[in-house]
Amino acid sequence: MNIASNLTAIKIVHTLIWAFFNVVLFYMAYAVIVNKIDNFVWIGIALILMEGIVLLIFKRMCPLTIMARKYSDSEKDNFDIYLPNWLAKYNKLIYTIFFILIVGGILYRMLTQHS
Repeated sequence: MNIASNLTAIKIVHTLIWAFFNVVLFYMAYAVIVNKIDNFVWIGIALILMEGIVLLIFKRMCPLTIMARKYSDSEKDNFDIYLPNWLAKYNKLIYTIFFILIVGGILYRMLTQHS
């Protein structure tokens, strides 16, 4: 494979993983809204926390970004993923806030449950 196809493969995988975590987060938000805190919510929290640990280990960088850097010297925030540049730039901030709101909603639902 050449440099362009290596970078394209990384971008596709990175985008698919990003989409997967979107599904996880939006399911969790849906579960809070409809008050259906089930095992999938707890699995989602575990997955998001594991992703956070990976980002911490790699100094707030996705390992795929590190891999993609070998094939590009672009300064754009979306050089390694098929997202608009603004979303790639603020992705971690947006989704961290969203996750915190979801966890807050889960805690609220749990604390206000009537037995």
